[in-house]
Amino acid sequence: MMEKRDIKQELKLFYTASAKEVTTVDVPAMNFLMVGGQGDPNTSQSFRDAVEALFSVSYTAKFIIKKAPWRLTTG
Repeated sequence: MMEKRDIKQELKLFYTASAKEVTTVDVPAMNFLMVGGQGDPNTSQSFRDAVEALFSVSYTAKFIIKKAPWRLTTG
């Protein structure tokens, strides 16, 4: 079984910003799935299509990784 990770705990500095003090943080390299485009996301059919495709790919990838005999590691 794949070990669960608490990203908010691991990257606590990014999720606990001070309302009184400005600080600089170094953000590590991360991988993301994304789509690009323009227009109003509330009315754009191409936006809806892109989000649907993004969800489909990310949901499938999540379960492929969970079932994989190898494990992704950090470090």
